[in-house]
Amino acid sequence: MRYLNRQSAPESSDPHELIDQNLTGILETDRSNLEVLLQNCSDIIIKPFQFGNPPIAGMLLYFDGLVDRQEVEINLLKPLMLEMAMLCSQNGGLHEDVLEHVRYRILTMADLKVIKDYNSICRHISSGDTVFLIDGIKEALVAGTRSWQSRGVESPENEVVVFGPKEAFAETLRFNTAMIRRRIKSVNLKMEGYVIGRVTKTDVVLCYVSGIAPPNLVNEVRSRLSDIDTDAILDTEYLNSFLADTKATIFTQVENTEKPDRVCGHLLEGRMAILVDGSPTAMILPISFPQFWIAAEDYYTPFIPASLYRIGRFTAFLMALLLPSIYVAVTTYHQEMIPTALYLTIAATRQGVPFPIFVEAFLMEATFELLREAGLRLPRAVGPAVSIVGALIIGDAAVQAGLVSTPMVVVVAFTGIASFAAPNYNAALIIRTARFAFLIAAAALGFMGIMIVLILMLIRMASLSSLGMPYLSPLAPFNWSQLSDIIVRRPWYLANQRPYMEGMENQVRQGAKGEQE
Repeated sequence: MRYLNRQSAPESSDPHELIDQNLTGILETDRSNLEVLLQNCSDIIIKPFQFGNPPIAGMLLYFDGLVDRQEVEINLLKPLMLEMAMLCSQNGGLHEDVLEHVRYRILTMADLKVIKDYNSICRHISSGDTVFLIDGIKEALVAGTRSWQSRGVESPENEVVVFGPKEAFAETLRFNTAMIRRRIKSVNLKMEGYVIGRVTKTDVVLCYVSGIAPPNLVNEVRSRLSDIDTDAILDTEYLNSFLADTKATIFTQVENTEKPDRVCGHLLEGRMAILVDGSPTAMILPISFPQFWIAAEDYYTPFIPASLYRIGRFTAFLMALLLPSIYVAVTTYHQEMIPTALYLTIAATRQGVPFPIFVEAFLMEATFELLREAGLRLPRAVGPAVSIVGALIIGDAAVQAGLVSTPMVVVVAFTGIASFAAPNYNAALIIRTARFAFLIAAAALGFMGIMIVLILMLIRMASLSSLGMPYLSPLAPFNWSQLSDIIVRRPWYLANQRPYMEGMENQVRQGAKGEQE
């Protein structure tokens, strides 16, 4: 066994010309060409050896650290060097094609493929496979020997639940697909593989349930994935801008989740999931904005309290979006709406404050966002403490210094708490961004400004779509039957049909008709 070095490769060969060429069948030539392609790769291992009787030259290639070396030695080298020689001695040599003999009679590994070009060899060994070349054969065998250090299955960090499964996706693609397959034990669960990224060659998997997912949407996602031409895909978020119907908007048109059970729930409603090797989150599409406020735990608790909690989250959404702007509008333009005693209290607390209410609110909101970002970026042991203590100290110090009033601190605190009620981080980002637009409009025109921005926001959202699905569905266009599982949580015994999507072939979820189908 030896490690490749630069001097072993012929300097006259061009890697860009070699990468798309087929194997020559001459082992020394193929080895020299691969050395050109893999020069300066200190972790590549080449194992030349001989097997059979009379001896035949062969060679193994793999990247150290990506393969199970014990499996390579026991299931590849040992059968080739020992069992092959024994069979040849008993039979008086090989009387058939060497590659076919090795593939079907010697190697017992289940994952074996045949490839013919250097590009496929480089891609497979970069993924943790082992490639076996034979002198005189213009094809190579690929053995699945992938094994690398990875994070095990743990509890989700961002989607914490009290009831329901506690498993979360990991960074290993096959772990993630297995967790989905274990929950949906049906051959109709399809997982189509793609390799995206000219440099990274990232494995991407499209998941859907055949017979439930609309075929036109599946074909559209296939087309968009196939059209992606970029150097690297390192996370599901890289795919967002390629798959979105509208790019320049703050309203995300996909949902990201780290829970396998949530992915399965969406698949059974006709949606699709995209998994990326190296990413611990899955991308769900198509999606509508009201679905951002549905928590996974809603379906693991009784439907009455789950419905009440869901209504509470919608209320918290409106509070987080509009409360600071309403406070600025009322205290600046519409003082007659405030009870006299309350207005006198607010006016007394604002004595000595040098800034207008809008500047005061803007500074407090910006400070709160900075503290939230600081808490996220700091180490986990000190992050929450810094954000909480920082908010208390800065708020109290600002009031004592006369820079802000006490009611403003209370309003910003309620707004921050309400924004934390969003079960989806994408929805929280939308709130945090849009809130400043409402704040500026309230300072300029009062309630009229708030209504103008709200109408423009609704118009913009109504114009968006996710793979052709209206972004405000089922609110616009209005669908009463589907709205019953958005505002409140429909009990399972009444959930006879799936949410409708155009092109869906089977909308029946349960009942006699569903059993027949």
